[in-house]
Formats: sequence, structure tokens, C-alpha cells
Amino acid sequence: MNRRSLLLGVAGAAVIAATGGWIASRPGAPQTLIATPAEAAGAGDILPDVPLGKADAPITLIEYASYTCPHCAHFHNDVFEPLKRDYIDTGKVRFILREVYFDKFGLWGGQIAQCGGDLKYYGVVDMLFATQNEWIGDGKEATIAANLRKIGLKAGLTKDQIEACLNDQDRAQKMVLTFQKHMTDDDIKGTPSLVINGEKYDNMSYADLKKILDAKLGG
Repeated sequence: MNRRSLLLGVAGAAVIAATGGWIASRPGAPQTLIATPAEAAGAGDILPDVPLGKADAPITLIEYASYTCPHCAHFHNDVFEPLKRDYIDTGKVRFILREVYFDKFGLWGGQIAQCGGDLKYYGVVDMLFATQNEWIGDGKEATIAANLRKIGLKAGLTKDQIEACLNDQDRAQKMVLTFQKHMTDDDIKGTPSLVINGEKYDNMSYADLKKILDAKLGG
């Protein structure tokens, strides 16, 4: 095993070590949390959210999603696009994606998504969900790592940036601790889950989500 692969393996192992006992679902399987996460570290280890939309929007919608969750890909591809068009871009909803890591591959996806900073973040998120089956491929580590690197390059990241992000163990640890704390605070049991102005909802169609948003907007 070369150094790059070893470091990627350590990054994946951080999901297990930092959470105190995660059992990863295989890619494509329904995903739920099946172990109690360990207590997250102090506030200094918690990474900030990346919001999308107006800061003073009347509704804040938080989505908890895993990059290896097929239901999350379906939600993002079928629900998020009209949500962005009708509510986020029009100033009605402030949207926040919070990443959930069921397995090391989801963590690697998060490392690529966050690698280009806030400006590139949601563009990479779109690519990860739109091409989920393709980058997961045969489910082998080498295949997934190579495909995620390709997504990073397509997003305009350099090879050096990608390698630095994938091998940043301190950042990986903070990503896991951030997800643990938010998931525990909001009592999230599976993905995708939504928190709309503090109220939790399960996965739903755009039509159902629209009814909830319109009701909260007084429409």
C-alpha cells in the first residue's frame, strides 16, 4: 500500500475511531444510524455551516444527507433543484446542507466537496449526488478514490489541492466531530432528514415540502 492509499485509509478509519463505533452500510443500501455517536469535542473543533440563500430569509431549512445514500441523491436531484429555484433563489429559504458520514467513502466525498471552499461547495455537492452511481462504481476503494479525484479536477481543483484535502487528518477529524454534534443536537436518525425552522421532518416529495414551506410563509 502506498502512502496516499494508507492516508486515505486512515481518513476512513477516523469515522470509526472518532464516533466510538459506527457500522458502515454498503453503498446503495438504505442507511440509518445504528450506533450511538460519541460525545463531540469542544466548539473549537466544530466547523461552520455553508449557507445558501439570503441570511434574513424567513425560513431556514437544514438537510442532513450522506453522499453514499441513494435516497439523498434522489432528494437532491428531484427536490433540491425546484426548492432552489422557487424558494432559495427568491429569498424565502436559507438552505444548509449538513453532511452525514456512514462510511469512509461519504467522508471522502465530503473532503472533496469542502476542498474548494464555500464558493465551490454546492457545485461539487451537485456533482456528487448527480453522479453517485458512477463515482461509487464497483464499490472498491481504488475506484472510488480515483473517481472522486476526477470530480475534484472537474470542479477546478488542482491535483495538489485534492491530495492535500484528502490527506488532511485534522480536518477529517473535525468533519466527523461536527457531524456528530449536529446530528446529536437535532436527534437525527437517518438520511435524508430535514429541519425546517427547528422542526424535524423525514424525507418527502417536493409537493409535500412545498405545502410545508408555503404554510410557514403564510401562503
